[in-house]
This record gives sequence, structure tokens and C-alpha cells, in this order.
Amino acid sequence: MRISVIGCGYLGAVHAASMAELGHEVVGIDVDERKVATLRDARAPFYEPGFEDLLRCTLGTGRLSFSTDVADAAGARVHFLCVGTPQKHGEYGADLRYVDAAVESLLSVLQPGELVAGKSTVPVGTAARLAELVEGKVPGALLAWNPEFLREGFAVEDTLHPDRLVYGLPAGPDGEVARQLLDEVYAPIVARGTPQVTTDHATAEMVKTAANSFLATKISFINAMAELCEATGADVKLLADAIGYDDRIGRKFLNAGLGFGGGCLPKDIRAFMARAGELGADQALTFLREVDNINMRRRIRMVELAREVLDGSLLGKRVAVLGAAFKPDSDDIRDSPALNVAAQLQLQGAVVCVTDPAAVENSRREWPHLDYAATPEEAAADADAVLVLTEWRQYRELDPVAFGALVRQKRVLDGRNALDRETWTAAGWTYRALGRRAG
Repeated sequence: MRISVIGCGYLGAVHAASMAELGHEVVGIDVDERKVATLRDARAPFYEPGFEDLLRCTLGTGRLSFSTDVADAAGARVHFLCVGTPQKHGEYGADLRYVDAAVESLLSVLQPGELVAGKSTVPVGTAARLAELVEGKVPGALLAWNPEFLREGFAVEDTLHPDRLVYGLPAGPDGEVARQLLDEVYAPIVARGTPQVTTDHATAEMVKTAANSFLATKISFINAMAELCEATGADVKLLADAIGYDDRIGRKFLNAGLGFGGGCLPKDIRAFMARAGELGADQALTFLREVDNINMRRRIRMVELAREVLDGSLLGKRVAVLGAAFKPDSDDIRDSPALNVAAQLQLQGAVVCVTDPAAVENSRREWPHLDYAATPEEAAADADAVLVLTEWRQYRELDPVAFGALVRQKRVLDGRNALDRETWTAAGWTYRALGRRAG
């Protein structure tokens, strides 16, 4: 099948290469000439394990190409919308300008019988509005919503081996046509018996925002427990282990610490609240405001904990921050808790040096006032405290004995509960973590 992918950022570029890997002829369209040139050269414009190899391979087959001209999408039977929906400036709602612009541009090449398949995370009701536009301008063209569930660091795997496929389809015979087209796109995935949920536009739109809201709530729940553990002397890690054995709860997303960031969870739960308000159902999601508040309090608490560990004052103290990306296996620094904490420490007088295996260059562009190092060893030289704020494998596997020889004071703050406390304390470190007793 010939497929177009409109928008070649993180989601779109991975989706385009993955669809080519499934055997389709794919053209990725983006208005950013530099991004398109980078992708054409088989270079990833972002850090994602396995993606550059997939990109090189699929470009080599001739099935994958990239363009800045939407006219090159002509003749595709399915057009995937993969553009961003950032938070509006000064508001909670999602900015849909890029989605609307992508659909408007597609109308110039769209033909009857072709399918526009939205993958962007949008407020409920967006698909119905766009479907009316598409069908009004190009009678016989269809619109479906096919949300993505990518985890940064696992995007290729999640695209080629998803745990479910969700189709939000139009009613009646058009829905069956759209379903058949999507089944053809995902034929190898469908053939493996991957669960499918076939539903209406509104439900499909809500699946992604509901999933992200649930995960955000689970993270903030355990961080609320961490606040209580600090007040009582309990240990939040052991608490999470204990409740995680209950299969109704599960252990995933129960790692207390600095909280969530990135380009999805924070803006998605805020957009969900905003849309609920527009629909007159704002009371249904008032709990998400507290989820957001708990999450932001973790950053403040980490700064307070650093001050406690540094004898009550940050002024002039050398602090090594290990981690800049919002999560490991990513170079994404959007709403990064690690960088937020680093900046606050510096504003309050600390001498801060940040390192990250993948995100230093992105951080340097967005946060130029911070100092950076290429390695944790360089960042930790003569440090009065070390803060682990992104749980990269490289940091979990540090040798606390050798690392201790580099610092001025052996004080570590584990912002992700990622280190083995006993190993570090045995090496002479003072260990502190959110929700756990001092070690």
C-alpha cells in the first residue's frame, strides 16, 4: 500500500519508518526542511534506540522517502496525521493549529476512497469536526482515529509490536471500509493476534488521554505516599513493593521520586481537564489538578532536600546533576523535572554541573545558563553533593567506591530511587531519597 505520514517529528518519523518496515511504500511529509534533510540522510533528529538503524534500512529498500511538499502525498490510500498538539501558551488546552493545518494541506491532494487516519493526541470531539470537514470538501474520503501508545525509548518496538490497536471509525458502511484499510496497513500485526478495539471517534480519542491520565495518577499516588512516608519514617520503596504484589495494582509506575515530565503526560492531563470544562463535565476530572500539583511539588521537595543535605545552605555549594532528559533512553527535555531542579538549585546559589548520556546538546540550547559535562565523573569532580535525577542505566551501574574518590563530600540524593542504598552507604556515602529514611 502507498501511505503518507504528515508530520515527521518523533511520532511521525518512527511511524513512517515502521510502516516501510511492514512492506508499504511510505512518504513522510514535514514543513521543516532541515528535519527532512536529516531524515533523508538516514540520521535521526532525536535520540531513540534502534530508530536510526530502522531508518537506514528502510531508506535503503527504496520504500521510504521524505518530502516538504504535500503534493508528494498524492495517491496514498491512507494518510496518517502525526503532528504535535502542544499546550496552548498560558492555557491548559491543546493547540490544534498544526492538526488543522495538516488536514487543510491534505485536502489539496485527497481523493475519494482514501482514508485520513489521525494518530495525534487530540481533545475529544476533534475527529468529528475534522471528519465533517474532510467529507464536506472531498466526498467519499474518510476519517478514522488511530491513537498511538509509544513510550520514548521503546518507540520502534511499540509501533511494530503494539499491545493493542484502536480504531475510531465512522458509522455505517464507511466504518467497515476504514477498518479494512487499517487492517491492511497493519496486516502483519493483526495476523499475530494483536488485540483490536474498534469503536467510534470519541472513544478512540479518549483512550490515549485516559491512559495517560491513569498513569499520571498512579505516579502521583505513590509520590503522595512518599510525602507521608517522609512524615512518618516509613519507606516508600518497600511500600510500593508490597502493594505492587497485588495484581489489581501492579508494580509498574510505582517508583516514587521526582515525578513525570516530557511532552505527553503533563500537557495531556491538562488538555483533558480543559476539554472536560468545555463540555460542562469539569468536576469529573478535578482530581487531575491534584495529580498535577503533587507532581510539581516533588521538584520543590528535591530542592529542599538538597538544601538539607548541604547543611542548610546552597550558596556556593558544588552540585552534580546526573540526568537532564525527562526519562532514560531519550534526549527529550520537555518539562524535564531534572532540568527544573538544576535551574532552581542554581538560582538559589549552588554551582551546578549537569550531565546526560543523550540530552546535553538539547539542554545546552534550551538552558544555556547551566554548566554541562560529558560524563558523570567530570560533573562530580569536587562536588559537595550528587543528585541522580534521571534513572539512566549508566548511573544505576556506577561504582560508588570509585565515584566517591572524585567528590568533595560523599552525599548522594537519589531522585528516582534508582540506586542500591546499601551498596552506596557501605561505600561511605550519605544516601537520601524522596520517601525513604536517611542512609
